[in-house]
Amino acid sequence: MSAFLTYLLNGLAVGCAIALIASGLVVIHRVTGVVNFAQGTFAVVAGLCVSSLLGLGLPHGVSELAAVAVAALAGLLAGVAAVGRRGTTPLSSLIVTLGVGVLAYAVEIVLWGDQPRSAPGLAGSLSLAGARIQTQHLLVIAVTAATFALLALFFGRTYLGKALTACASNPYAARVVGIDVRRMGLLAFALGGLLGGLAGVLVTPLRPISFDTDVTLIVNGFAAAVFGALTRPVVTLVGALLLGVAETMAAGYGYGSHQLEVALGLMIVVMIVQASRRSTLSQEVT
Repeated sequence: MSAFLTYLLNGLAVGCAIALIASGLVVIHRVTGVVNFAQGTFAVVAGLCVSSLLGLGLPHGVSELAAVAVAALAGLLAGVAAVGRRGTTPLSSLIVTLGVGVLAYAVEIVLWGDQPRSAPGLAGSLSLAGARIQTQHLLVIAVTAATFALLALFFGRTYLGKALTACASNPYAARVVGIDVRRMGLLAFALGGLLGGLAGVLVTPLRPISFDTDVTLIVNGFAAAVFGALTRPVVTLVGALLLGVAETMAAGYGYGSHQLEVALGLMIVVMIVQASRRSTLSQEVT
């Protein structure tokens, strides 16, 4: 039972990190209609940056904030490339994000090399009901909870958040009332970069980060975002937690190499279920 609780708590922490990646996907898709396949790159950039900054002697807090800021800037630049030109279709923008991810590989190898890097986090662990959980995992859970609460306040209570929601609901009506949909799209990409960077600085102390780690991150993030139909942050969070627990259980009771297969399998199942529901609704309407 203690082993099960340990896997469960660690899985929740892993799911929280996945949720931060997935929330960036959801924010960008809701505003622009674009699936940003460079989302995992922002986490990798932040993780590599925080590793370098801490290695240079900068203190914690400053290093993490600077790394997240760099990831937000990377998100903004990706947005300029993907949706910066008016009239760019979502499909074209999706292809651009794939190109951005490939270009990031080259930049990351030039700057940091191809060897995995890590960074020190919170040391120690705690015992809860006989289960052991790392302090860094508790930090991931706490930061994710605070982030989703702030996102809810941002989108529900601020003018800027409501403007982003308006662009997602009806871009034409948003333009009529004076909202610059293009600028909102760029802001969404910057916010996606920030969320991805936040995941990166939290995950780097737990597992080494290299230039190609974004593949695992985007697969997990996209699987959770698909669970929320790429539009519902809360459902996306639930999907990410389920995915994190499933992967941790698979690694704990089976083989760690099967984690990616678990994410892909769950994603396929969710997509099939959602497609069947849409088909049923269409038949009922007709």
